[in-house]
Amino acid sequence: MNEITTISANGRQAAVVRDWGRVGACGLEIRRRAPHDAEGPFLLGLAQKAARKPTIAAQYFSQALELSADRYDAAIELAFLYVLLNRHAEANELLDRHQELLANSPKYLDLAGQTYSRMGMYDEAWPLYERANQLQPDVEVLQANMAACAVYLGKISEASAIYTRLLTKHPAHQRNHYELAQLERATNDNHVKQMLAALKKADPKPAKNIFLYYALAKEFEDLGRWDEAFDYYQRGGDAVRTTMVYDVATDTAVIDKIIEVCTSGWLAEDPVCDESARTPIFVVGLPRTGTTLTDRILSCHSRVASIGETQFLHMVLRRNSGLQTDGELTADVVEAARQLSAGEIAQGYMDAASHRLGDAPFFIDKLPENVLHLGFIAKAWPRARIIHLRRNPMDACFAMYKQSFFRFAYSLDDLAEYYLAYDRLSRHWRNVLVGRMIEVEYEQLVSDQERQTRRLLEALGLPFEEACLHFEQNTAPIATASSVQVREKVHTRSVNKWKKFERQLGPLRERLEAGGVKI
Repeated sequence: MNEITTISANGRQAAVVRDWGRVGACGLEIRRRAPHDAEGPFLLGLAQKAARKPTIAAQYFSQALELSADRYDAAIELAFLYVLLNRHAEANELLDRHQELLANSPKYLDLAGQTYSRMGMYDEAWPLYERANQLQPDVEVLQANMAACAVYLGKISEASAIYTRLLTKHPAHQRNHYELAQLERATNDNHVKQMLAALKKADPKPAKNIFLYYALAKEFEDLGRWDEAFDYYQRGGDAVRTTMVYDVATDTAVIDKIIEVCTSGWLAEDPVCDESARTPIFVVGLPRTGTTLTDRILSCHSRVASIGETQFLHMVLRRNSGLQTDGELTADVVEAARQLSAGEIAQGYMDAASHRLGDAPFFIDKLPENVLHLGFIAKAWPRARIIHLRRNPMDACFAMYKQSFFRFAYSLDDLAEYYLAYDRLSRHWRNVLVGRMIEVEYEQLVSDQERQTRRLLEALGLPFEEACLHFEQNTAPIATASSVQVREKVHTRSVNKWKKFERQLGPLRERLEAGGVKI
């Protein structure tokens, strides 16, 4: 064994035990002794990735590929980082080019699957996860990753079987209890008893039990045990709040800045000629207001495809504003983005989305948070369709409060302040985007699906197609909190669900009504 091989082996062993300082040192030593060996920059890339410096890590992995084009490990590591950096098209190209070399590497089959999953390309991820688990069938993290992908693909029974097996081996694993609870409606308290037993043995610190709190709340709600459900939802939200630094005023200030910047006069500046062969449909609103349902209905149409929820527009605004931010939309980014040309925004978005666009003349981007970006959307795409979902304010707020995803929804006070700001923004868009915005009421959509579907298609300029009434047969992947629900036929079970918790939600209702919101 020569010296370079020995140093490489030491670096690889250090990576196994997460001694990233030694990994980096080995990479530097290899690069000093053998500057044309790809192993040096590869190990340096691993160290920088662990240090959460994706841009620097990507540079090292790129160097490794330049020195050795068949280093599939460097290629997959680079693709993964490109997704973190919102360079999806480049990530997709790397995966396509190196996928055949992965056949016998469970680790990189799994990482490639994770990379496709992060891009919303679950059909491409699935066979990679399957192969990884065939090669190493007893590795729990590989099984869990495959189970998550199975949920997005609608393979609910397969996901349930995996999570059940994992919990049989490790009954205290809170994340797997949470994932299993999401897969179907509880009809008895068997799983509740298992989770309560796990909670009794768990670390008493609330922050250590967040997944169990939300899982228990969900199943108590399924069983109609309303007080217990709300108690655990509140425990979950309170526990998350102890782990984060958050001031809702930061988010409401962004909304107020958007209202200040995106005026009718600003929209009239710098008109763009939209000559794209494809027309985007942006489905927006607050989370949990029916955006996924609307996306599924429309994407059943022969002329419409969905690219899911993307951050491409947000990425273009943030990147092209020239400001260094931590990834969040800020008031400073909005102020800087007002100077961007409409063509620059549209081209940047279409370039980022190019690898996801098929032949359909219409495509849907259904990120709910794009409701913040409607001014930029309207300016960049004169022909874009904008669909705004609305839902009873109390049902909308409670649906967000129940999920562990939304930073403004972990406390009822924050939720009230954010909703009032959103309500201001909605009224602003109605005044500014006259004739551009199609508004859909969730309650009407689920109670009279055919009439509302016909109305929506007519507003989009599309002929009615019967397939749109059978969205539950849509086999496309779903990666949202509604991934299980929207595989059912339309139902009204969630309409006025908040009234089951009317006492606990009383302060929220009072705050919204005091702010002028009609309940």
